[in-house]
Amino acid sequence: MELAESMGRGSGTGREAALPLSTAQLGVWALLGTITMLFAGFTSAYLVRRVGGDWWPLPLPGVLWFNTGVLVLSSISLELARAAMKRLRLSALKGWLLLTTTLGLVFLGGQFVAWQELVAQGVYLPTSPHGAFFYILTGLHGLHVLGGVLALLYALNRAWAGHLTPGTANPVNLCATYWHFVGGLWLYLFVLLFT
Repeated sequence: MELAESMGRGSGTGREAALPLSTAQLGVWALLGTITMLFAGFTSAYLVRRVGGDWWPLPLPGVLWFNTGVLVLSSISLELARAAMKRLRLSALKGWLLLTTTLGLVFLGGQFVAWQELVAQGVYLPTSPHGAFFYILTGLHGLHVLGGVLALLYALNRAWAGHLTPGTANPVNLCATYWHFVGGLWLYLFVLLFT
């Protein structure tokens, strides 16, 4: 039974209370709001700092184009997982969730390769302000992607155990909301850092 229904019937008021979002969905949206504020703060600092005289642009690690494509593909595969769940196609759901999780791990590996490319060019965290922002922003984003991978593993585990049912507040839908946000955040950071 949905949270809104149980609250409306259990209150004894005789009226139906309708919540547009479940508690889990509200939690995800609150988390996304917090992440937005974190990256907005870093964006402000970045924009103020990049007009300094000691600012010099970083070379774009080529693997970041690949990583961007991987993250876009992972969003597509997660949408295919959601579609499989709506149709109650459990094996397809598990396959798409596994692919999305794998692509998330590939993205994280690609970020590590990008860091190695910069280190090979002598760019470290304290080397330049742009380098410092690159490492901090991509590192924070990577931690959020890792969180998404862990959530996907949880959803995959629930699918494997047969404990998923279609609905707005199931783990797959919650993961999709978070994952698409993190993917959009990466596109934003990519443009911010290299334009």
